[in-house]
Amino acid sequence: MSRIGKQPVAIPAGVTVTVANGNEVTVKGPKGELSRAFQKGISVQVQGAEVLVSRADDSRNQKSFHGLSRTLVRNMIEGVTKGFSRELVIEGTGFKAAVQGNKAVLTLGFASPKEYLIPAGCTVTVTGDVNVKVEGIDKQQVGEAAARIRSYYPAEPYKGKGIRYKDEKIRRKEGKTVA
Repeated sequence: MSRIGKQPVAIPAGVTVTVANGNEVTVKGPKGELSRAFQKGISVQVQGAEVLVSRADDSRNQKSFHGLSRTLVRNMIEGVTKGFSRELVIEGTGFKAAVQGNKAVLTLGFASPKEYLIPAGCTVTVTGDVNVKVEGIDKQQVGEAAARIRSYYPAEPYKGKGIRYKDEKIRRKEGKTVA
C-alpha cells in the first residue's frame, strides 16, 4: 500500500468536498472552486471531516496513481483555503516587467518585448519592475505560469542575467581568461 496514499486528508472548516461517480472530486472553499476527475480504479470517499483515497487493485499502474491522487486532493483543499504563489526575480540592466490588462509584458533585451497572456484563475503582480508574483488556487496552473514566464530568459551562469525563482541559487561560472 502506498505510504502517502493511505493517509487521510483533513477537511478544514469552511471547505466542502463532494465526490461524484467515485472519482470526480469537487472542492469548494473561501478562495474558489476546483474539480478534477481521477484515474479509473482510484476511488475517493468523504468520511466525516476526512477524505480517503483507495485503489481497486495492486497493479503497478494503480499503485503509481494512488499516492498522486491523494496529493492532488490535498493540493486542491490547500488551494481553496490558502492559495499558491510563486515569486520570480528579474536581473539585468534594463530588464523589467509590467502587467497590462491580462498580459504580462517583459522587456528582456530583445528587439521587442515578450508578452505572456495570463491564464484565467491566475493573477500576476509586479512590484518594483523586477519582482513578479504569480498567485492562484490551482498549484499546477501557478507553477506552469511561473515556468513559462521564466522560460523567456532563464538566468545564465556568467553574469546572472535573466529571470529566476526567488529561492533559486544560480551557480556562477568564471568567464574565459585572456593569456
